[in-house]
Amino acid sequence: MNTREEQLKAFDRLLTIMDELREQCPWDRKQTLQSLRHLTIEETYELGDAILDNDLQEVKKELGDLLLHIVFYSKIGSETQDFDIADVANGISEKLISRHPHIYSDTKVENEDDVKRNWEQLKLKEGKKSVLEGVPASLPALVKASRIQDKVAGVGFDWEEPQQVFEKLQEELEELQHEVDGNNQQKIEEEFGDVMFSMINYARFLKVNPEDALERTNKKFIKRFQYLEGKAKELDKSLKDMTLAEMDVYWEEAKKI
Repeated sequence: MNTREEQLKAFDRLLTIMDELREQCPWDRKQTLQSLRHLTIEETYELGDAILDNDLQEVKKELGDLLLHIVFYSKIGSETQDFDIADVANGISEKLISRHPHIYSDTKVENEDDVKRNWEQLKLKEGKKSVLEGVPASLPALVKASRIQDKVAGVGFDWEEPQQVFEKLQEELEELQHEVDGNNQQKIEEEFGDVMFSMINYARFLKVNPEDALERTNKKFIKRFQYLEGKAKELDKSLKDMTLAEMDVYWEEAKKI
């Protein structure tokens, strides 16, 4: 691995290249915080895919893309004299020090849960009016629900045992079925949301990341369905012309791969 000196040299090289591109490249010169935003989101999802696939070379590549965006935003900030990369790095360093008094001060913690609780309490002391202020409004609903539950659990608003959460989930499923029987679409949607929220909460107690779990299932389904499509093509058949029984044979084959 690279030494600290080599790491700093590589980072300095990137900063120099960013300066040159911002000065000499028409596309780079044109970019703003707003124009880069959607690209940053895409890069973040690409990094997430690489992590789920455990493709470490791709993780390295995508981390580079994200690092470029951080440097790019910082360069734009320096041009308006609002902030630069040193301000960004120092800002997060100061936050990490203040949020880890068990490392940089005399606070005692017993475990990870203590650390989380301290983290949320410290944020409230910093002036936040609600522990939920730190949950971005633009997060996808599944991720947002998970973050909301993490946040409130950090200040003690939580179930004591996984079984309690499972019982709550069963209760929500019964309420959903009741509304399905009554054919009230608005109520069905409401209760379906409650079921999903309870599922995400149960996942937290099972130490499962719901976003990762669902995406792994998406990938698994895609792989199996594409195997089925391939078999249909070999038979010179359209999926629409195959019976469910025929498709199920190849689906079971795909599950063994």
